[in-house]
Amino acid sequence: MSFFKRLKDRFAPTEDRREELPLDELEPQEHDDQPAETYSQPAPKNDDWSFDFDDDDLMSIEEFEELEAQQIGAKFRQGLEKSRENFQNRLNDLLAHYRTVDEDFFEALEEMLIQADVGFNTVMELVESLRFEAKRQNITETADLREVIVEKIVEIYEQEDDELQAMNIQEDDLTVILMVGVNGVGKTTTIGKLAHRYRQQGKHVMLAAGDTFRAGAIEQLQVWGDRVGVEVVTQAEGSDPAAVMYDAINAAKNKGADILICDTAGRLQNKANLMNELQKVKKVLSKAVPGAPHEVLLALDATTGQNALVQAKAFKEVTDVTGIVLTKLDGTAKGGIVLAIRNELHIPVKFVGLGEKLDDLQPFDAESYVYGLFADMIENSGVETTDEDTEESNHAG
Repeated sequence: MSFFKRLKDRFAPTEDRREELPLDELEPQEHDDQPAETYSQPAPKNDDWSFDFDDDDLMSIEEFEELEAQQIGAKFRQGLEKSRENFQNRLNDLLAHYRTVDEDFFEALEEMLIQADVGFNTVMELVESLRFEAKRQNITETADLREVIVEKIVEIYEQEDDELQAMNIQEDDLTVILMVGVNGVGKTTTIGKLAHRYRQQGKHVMLAAGDTFRAGAIEQLQVWGDRVGVEVVTQAEGSDPAAVMYDAINAAKNKGADILICDTAGRLQNKANLMNELQKVKKVLSKAVPGAPHEVLLALDATTGQNALVQAKAFKEVTDVTGIVLTKLDGTAKGGIVLAIRNELHIPVKFVGLGEKLDDLQPFDAESYVYGLFADMIENSGVETTDEDTEESNHAG
């Protein structure tokens, strides 16, 4: 099965299903005056919806997984619209201008990818791999290289251990997640959406307001806590962040919480102070809960492009970052920064922000990502989906 065909089978809804029931109608709707705990996912409204049901009138596992994959594909497709237009239009223009695979084409491809913020080192690696593949497969026309380009992008991201991609959630003990990042990148919003996500999974979630220096930071986190229905442990503005963490850990243990998400100050002006502060916080957490923090997530604003890469390098120097949350990916045309972060820093992107809704914070998946970047190209590739191929794709996904 071709790579485009596999992605199309996994993520793209058939035309009749897309027309009968838009995927938006299956997504939880967000209302400011509605408590988070009352959000629900409505049932399909169209009697002609063609899923199979078992004897108990429940959707089969296979059909549910197919629908879920299509919903995820739709989210990435919509959230990466600006980046997709940038990638696809430039790549299509390039393929139309250069019909023959030669050095001029590869140099133009390098320039295009660098402008998309894929990162210089990553671009060099990708293009070198494409040169090799073109020779190996004896590809002489650029149109025949289209699918190989997309496949190589996935390979670059997935070249390391996939287990790093999963969140380190403790099943029978308290999980502590430390959130770091400079001010203004959407760190507090990410904490709120992450709390909502785990609460929807039935977890008892609490928050710790450890950013005690920025004016309004504690109140902002409290607003999010109220919005998604989770308790926030706070102290007065200007308090020692480590003291907040100490109180939060004790409160989380006493109340049987499953997950504690800890906010931290976002100052990057003085690396020494930031390092000392984070080390102090981590010492308090690890002493109270062995192995904590189980995740150190760095929030980065995708719209800042290469500056996000600079921030990631700076934080990597002062703390052990286990994963990236790339916010505002829907607001930029330079979605290639995902590849630069992964390939040059060897830190997995664990979540991406694809919009303003509570459920628009999505776990990152390389194939979902490239589908979002190249959806039109994939769907118009001419490959047909069959029931047998769809079942095979579901098992592969």
